[in-house]
Amino acid sequence: MSAIQSPLSALSVEENVSDLIHKSRVLVVGAGGIGCEILKNLALSGFQDIEIIDLDTIDVSNLNRQFLFRKEHVGKPKAVVAGLSIKSYNPDLKIKTYHDSITSQDYGVNFFKKFNLVLNALDNRAARNHVNRMCLAADVPLIESGTSGYSGQVELIKKSVTQCYECQPKPAQKTFPGCTIRNTPSEPVHCIVWAKHLFNQLFGEDDADQDVSPDAEDPEAKVEGEHSATDSGNVKRTSTRQWAQDIKYEPAQLFNKFFKNDIEYLLTMENLWKTRKPPGPLSWEEAASHAGDTNEDSNDVRVTDMQVWSVSKCAKVFSDTIGDLKEALSDKSFLVWDKDDKSAMDFVTACANIRAHIFSIPTKSRFAIKSIAGNIIPAIATANAIIAGLVVLQAFRVLVQEYEKCPSVYLRKKSVHSKFLLAADKQVTKANPTCYVCSPQPFVNVFVNVETMTVKEFETELLKKHLNMVAPDAVLDGKGMVVISSEEGETEANDNKKLKEIGIVDGSILKCDDFLQNYELTVAINHYEAKEKDDPLFKVVANPEDLKAKESQNGQEDGSKSDKKQNAEESDEDDLMVVDEQEDPQEGSSKRRKLNPPDERVDEDDDLCIVEA
Repeated sequence: MSAIQSPLSALSVEENVSDLIHKSRVLVVGAGGIGCEILKNLALSGFQDIEIIDLDTIDVSNLNRQFLFRKEHVGKPKAVVAGLSIKSYNPDLKIKTYHDSITSQDYGVNFFKKFNLVLNALDNRAARNHVNRMCLAADVPLIESGTSGYSGQVELIKKSVTQCYECQPKPAQKTFPGCTIRNTPSEPVHCIVWAKHLFNQLFGEDDADQDVSPDAEDPEAKVEGEHSATDSGNVKRTSTRQWAQDIKYEPAQLFNKFFKNDIEYLLTMENLWKTRKPPGPLSWEEAASHAGDTNEDSNDVRVTDMQVWSVSKCAKVFSDTIGDLKEALSDKSFLVWDKDDKSAMDFVTACANIRAHIFSIPTKSRFAIKSIAGNIIPAIATANAIIAGLVVLQAFRVLVQEYEKCPSVYLRKKSVHSKFLLAADKQVTKANPTCYVCSPQPFVNVFVNVETMTVKEFETELLKKHLNMVAPDAVLDGKGMVVISSEEGETEANDNKKLKEIGIVDGSILKCDDFLQNYELTVAINHYEAKEKDDPLFKVVANPEDLKAKESQNGQEDGSKSDKKQNAEESDEDDLMVVDEQEDPQEGSSKRRKLNPPDERVDEDDDLCIVEA
């Protein structure tokens, strides 16, 4: 292909950029809305060696903006189809594709070192965090990008030159009180969250915080200090998964348990319904015989996705998807909910609408529920194209190492205050010296209740979900005791022990590392007890100045009245904004050992919308 000519080269780079473009190897992570645009731009700009990785498959909802895909491609891997499509622009392209998770053990530091440049077009925070760390470890430039509606951003991340993706804290994501989800839903989103929790209880990784049974400890249900129903009630506190397996996932029994028996138990909590309309229990027989629409069995996308399903159709879909998900679970320890998995999405749609019907809440179409379940903002194809163009323009400058000429660029809606759609920082943003990822000696203070938090909770909630490790190891400093190991079974005996029981107390230091990410972190433990109902279960403070401010403001070291942000994890529409993140990745293994690849999920709700894929 001929060398790059003006106006692109004149706008962006020196004359020698054409040679560098032809010789450079580029990794594109994500082949969704922005990813398709980036790949087209790379192919037409003269890049010859491109590798693409994406775990996702093509959904019919992608076709309106991800132009490398056609109707006949639905269900096929995005990376593979995107690679074939851009070959039509330039048959001489050397393309290699991976239908896989970027967090797999196959893509370690040495994999990233092969590339001159990495371009992120991802849809979730967990994957972005991981690629950020891998590029820092490999010392490879990373261009991060994303859009949300009409807004967007392009940012260069280069070790020792700019800030990294995790230098600035991300906003906490919206959560709902457990008693609202389990007892008194009042909005469609409450029913959708409940349905996602039910999916995890039946098929996903066990999480006590996602129990869907009525909450007998709801303060509103008490009468003069006692519950209006017995504390034990008729809700058996055994594993929902085990019970479902015992009954062989029989749809009618499952339906009656969640939509009839549990609702009848809720009605015994009389205080809850003094000012609310009580729910109406629904049996399997009643739901199956409920009046439905005449065209409900149509396979037309408009009918399936855009119309609100009747109760009878929801019951039928509930039954069908139970069978599909049971089969999918047969050879796995658990499933991870994915909005692009038809059975998983249909299950949540059916369950959310049945629960909404029971509580007299407006029901929603599958399309609307998919948007809410992923907490997403519709993508705008032109915004994707603009951001992708900026990504490749910055790539030209990065190849000639003009990093200082690559400040972050923002796309914003035109307003009465400004006629400009694009705005750039005056200079590249330097690294945060207290960043717990890219600073010379990463360090954080962690505030936890060492008397109640278990080692497994510390690993899952703190190290994996909050601190974004994939396969962490933790050693108690001074004693040399391995507390957490990602070597399967090595520290399993510690899982259910309280931190204090194994010697982790106020003032303890943990040396943590993630072999896959080539990342080490020192964690200082501070004992902390939540005082108020809305206080977080734990807090993480990276900046010592923030810690001092808390001490000064509260008059105590643990800063128990500090900010109440909590980190949650969610996966979501590949070019849309996430507000509720997914569950943590599956456990991996450790140093010098084979790592078990986690599923790539989870969400992004950046202040500048790094959410497009």
